[in-house]
Amino acid sequence: MLPYTAYLRVYQPITAFSPRDRRYWEGYSESTDRPKRVNALAAEHAESLGRAITTPPVIAPAEESGDAYLRRVNEQLYVCPWQTRLRSWRAFAEFTDAMPRPLVEAFVPAREADRAETGYRQWRDSGAQAQPGILSSNWTIPVPWFVPFEPQERCLVLSTGSTRTLLYLTRTAQARRRLEHTAAVMLERIGEHAVSSATERLMDWLSSTAHPDSLLELDYGGLPHLLSDDHLSEDHSVAEVAEAVEALAKGEDSRMAELRRRLTLRWRSVRALQHAN
Repeated sequence: MLPYTAYLRVYQPITAFSPRDRRYWEGYSESTDRPKRVNALAAEHAESLGRAITTPPVIAPAEESGDAYLRRVNEQLYVCPWQTRLRSWRAFAEFTDAMPRPLVEAFVPAREADRAETGYRQWRDSGAQAQPGILSSNWTIPVPWFVPFEPQERCLVLSTGSTRTLLYLTRTAQARRRLEHTAAVMLERIGEHAVSSATERLMDWLSSTAHPDSLLELDYGGLPHLLSDDHLSEDHSVAEVAEAVEALAKGEDSRMAELRRRLTLRWRSVRALQHAN
C-alpha cells in the first residue's frame, strides 16, 4: 500500500451484516484499542510496510483483518471492513498479470507467489464474495470516481497533521443514479461505446458490493500531503465533472472541452509527482 493513494469505500449499515458479524462490529466500534479514523490510514500503511520488508515478503496476511473504517450517520453505524487479505491477494494478482514472471520473481520468491495464488484460488473456490468494499488508486484519481458525488458533499480539512484530508460522502443509491444519468447522456450524445470500461466497472462494483442503504466515500487519502493548500482549495473536480456532463447533455461542446482540459491538466500535474525527487 502506497502512502500517496486515494480510496473509494462502501460503508455498509450494521444491519446488513450477519448477527455474528454485527455483534463483532458493534463491539469493535466501542473499543478503545481500535485505530481511530484519523490514524487508520497510517495504521494500514504501517501494517502493509511491515509485511513488505520481511524476508521473504508476506504477500497477504494469513487471516483477514479485523479492522474497519466506521461512520455514524443519523445515529446509524456504518462499517467498511479493511479486507486487507482480500485486497492484498487482488493487488498481487493484478501485479502478476501486468508483469513478466521473471520480473515478479525478482520481487517475490516463486514459493511465496505460489502460496499466495493458491490461497486466493482456494478462497474464491469456496464461494466467498470476491469483490472488496474498497478500491484504491495510486498517485491519481480516475475520472469516473468523481461522477457519483455532488459539490455540496465535499469535506476539506487543511492542516499539517494527519487530519489533512479531502473527501466526499454520499448515499450509494444517489451515487448509482448519478452514474446511470452520466452513462445515459454519453450514450445519447456520443453513441455506442461512449461509456468507458472504467465507468462500467465502477457501476458493476457498486451493484455487486453495496447494500441499498450503504454510503459511498471518495477519500483523497495520502494525496493531500503532496499538495498545497491552494491546490486543494481550488480542486473542484467533482463539480467540474458534473458540469461537463450537463454541458454535454445541452450540446455545449466547447464548455465541455474546456472543463475536460482543466481536469486533465490538474491531475497530470499530480501524477507527475510520482517521478519527482
